[in-house]
Amino acid sequence: MPQSRRIGLMGGTFDPIHLGHLVTAEQARVDLALAEVVFIPAGGPWQKEGDVSDAEHRYLMTVLATAANPSFSVSRLELETPGPTYTVDTLRRVRKALQEHGISQSREELFFITGADAILNILSWKDSEECLELATFVAATRPGHDLRDLEAHDLDHRVLHLNVPALAISSTDVRERFAAGRATRYLVPREVEEYVHRHGLYGVAGHGLAAGSLP
Repeated sequence: MPQSRRIGLMGGTFDPIHLGHLVTAEQARVDLALAEVVFIPAGGPWQKEGDVSDAEHRYLMTVLATAANPSFSVSRLELETPGPTYTVDTLRRVRKALQEHGISQSREELFFITGADAILNILSWKDSEECLELATFVAATRPGHDLRDLEAHDLDHRVLHLNVPALAISSTDVRERFAAGRATRYLVPREVEEYVHRHGLYGVAGHGLAAGSLP
């Protein structure tokens, strides 16, 4: 009987993608013996308040950030979905696509990787019970989030814990740094930093490259 293939799915707005995302994905790949990790930039994320950057920019930045790792790939699945995007719909489409390629659910294990803070809200997601059936959820620890809170939500036994290095990097902080002309070196990949400046994202127009950003 062929061994099942383990695939990680990492969803997010990636606005922009940063080194914390990449470290988490690589840690999951190693710890869970994943064949690959697929990054899925969100189309119209229903949980996010305020403006989200253009989907094509977020997609291309994610492609640039992951290109050097042969175990990483980027999917346009949610970007090509009109309206708000929900995790359960994404998981359904992934399962359907696998079946269309003749791959049964028993031969393809899916692991949905997300932050511990997001996991604590999973019961408020659309069709949350089905989400937990379609994939194994992986909660990546972040500074300031206690995974013991999962017990109070009766999720502790249904979610895998992933310990990652304590990188206190957030996309919000990165955007604010770009806007203020402050250094973003070692927070985002060089290719992403160059892309942001080339396209004038996050209010960088006129700032040029910040000291400590690029050589």
